[in-house]
Amino acid sequence: MSCPNTSPTMHGATCIREGAGKRAFLTRIAETAVALALLCFLPLPAGAQDAASILEKADTIRFPREPFQVEVAVTSSTASGEEYRKYRILSKGNENTIVQTVEPASERGQILLMKSRDLWVFLPSVSQPVRLSLAQRLTGQVANGDLARANFSGDYTPKLLRSEKIDGQEHQVMELTAVDRGVTYARVLLWVRSSNNAPHKAEFYSLSDKLLKTCIYDEYKTMGGKLRPTRLVMQDALKDGEQSVLQYSAMQLREIPDKVFDKEYLKKLQ
Repeated sequence: MSCPNTSPTMHGATCIREGAGKRAFLTRIAETAVALALLCFLPLPAGAQDAASILEKADTIRFPREPFQVEVAVTSSTASGEEYRKYRILSKGNENTIVQTVEPASERGQILLMKSRDLWVFLPSVSQPVRLSLAQRLTGQVANGDLARANFSGDYTPKLLRSEKIDGQEHQVMELTAVDRGVTYARVLLWVRSSNNAPHKAEFYSLSDKLLKTCIYDEYKTMGGKLRPTRLVMQDALKDGEQSVLQYSAMQLREIPDKVFDKEYLKKLQ
């Protein structure tokens, strides 16, 4: 700002005051701009950030981030007796999964293919694949999505509800809300051990908020280079005594070419 040299003293004082006022105004603008810029870099609220982080860590304990292969034996108990099935799973990320039926021999050659949230079943006796939903039952208490969709992260929005002690161990209880209707369950409650983020228990709910089944993550063993639950017990919440026990084994990290998850390529695997 410039002041006339010929101005009276009063005008000079006024000019100085105006200059100081403008400098203060510009300083306030600069401070506000800095504050707004810093807001862009502030972390998410602690609860939301912690829930997302805990869920992601729990997912990596359940299954590897790297492409992998694993065998799953499922024994289902119902009022009419027991049923046994065995599957081989090839998984690459959370978007590409193949579930091959190994036993019984009469169903060998049946293949589930998941790409993103699209799921098809290939049957040896049918020329074209059949579209399925992730929520549809595969066997016993096991839905298609229980085997075909590896992680909760991305499919659910997590929220920390409370802490609970189970057998003397502190656990975080999280509510997982489905991001859309295309996922396996509308809502999940997940208990995760506070000390190491290991999943302990889950409850699965329908769209009408009815408890469908519970799952216990058990028998932690080193598999695929990490301590993981190798036994899952899924109990029907609507029919007392009915359950499916999933036993995971022979996990190996391996390279899986993208072409393996192509519909045309799957015909070679049947």
